[in-house]
Amino acid sequence: MTTHGETAATSTLDAHMHRACSLQEGIAEFYDQSSGLWEDIWGDHMHHGFYDPDSNVSGSDHPAAQIRMIEESLRFAGITDDPAKQPKTIVDVGCGIGGSSRYLARKFGAECRGITLSPVQAGRANVLAKYEGLADKAYVSFQVADALKQPFPDGQFDLVWSMESGEHMPDKAKFVNELARVAAPGGTIIIVTWCHRDLGPSEEDLEPWEKKLLNRICNAYYLPEWCSTSDYVKLLQSLSLQDIKAADWSERVAPFWPAVIRSAFTWKGFISLLRSGLKAIKGALVMPLMIQGYQKGVIKFAIITCRKPE
Repeated sequence: MTTHGETAATSTLDAHMHRACSLQEGIAEFYDQSSGLWEDIWGDHMHHGFYDPDSNVSGSDHPAAQIRMIEESLRFAGITDDPAKQPKTIVDVGCGIGGSSRYLARKFGAECRGITLSPVQAGRANVLAKYEGLADKAYVSFQVADALKQPFPDGQFDLVWSMESGEHMPDKAKFVNELARVAAPGGTIIIVTWCHRDLGPSEEDLEPWEKKLLNRICNAYYLPEWCSTSDYVKLLQSLSLQDIKAADWSERVAPFWPAVIRSAFTWKGFISLLRSGLKAIKGALVMPLMIQGYQKGVIKFAIITCRKPE
């Protein structure tokens, strides 16, 4: 006999699973529709650039800034150019069209696996890897997979790389657990992600206006609830991971969203946007809210790195 409590618990679980499936489908469709637009205007890398706060940024600097973001992330995590300490196996969790994967594979001569929820992204990433000669002998490959249930055995990767995918994860604890699970003993985990500001000692939650701003961004970009950098640090600590470091790079990415808006409203950007469909247009319309979030200190661009014990 099923009790009322069991029925309620089952319906709550069903609702949670339905939300998670809807979120996954939304993310996949959003990137299926918008990735071609992004590649057309911005190229390989679907992530922020790393800028000098004092620089007068020109349009041509953005691709270089995106490469700097990769290099600065590696430097922050302590991955040096010492060949003996370079990663030989890498997973790119939320790989986009494989820009980071291909860059890292070439830099380190490493085998790289990329996963994404978007079949369009995975297909395009494999085409680009083949075109660049990186697909031979399964050197670099991409597949559709869930970051919360990665299709890899335990302890497989020297470097676990998540460049701006954590914000899409509905269960941050499960996400971090999976990153740690697939990391090899002594392996490095790098998470670069959007967070909300850390709460003060007397705060239990964000201000209502802050939550409202973030919710509008969530609705356009298929994001679940946000968390803070300190939330990530606590999760990593709970798994006994070592050398945990975090930094706020919000100032370093400040020129990025204004540049994206400028590129979206060129004639080429406008035509591409119209071709990409409603989800991409909806995403473009909330870009000013990202700028507002950074300016008001609600949104933080965070890097969190750690090492798995040997």
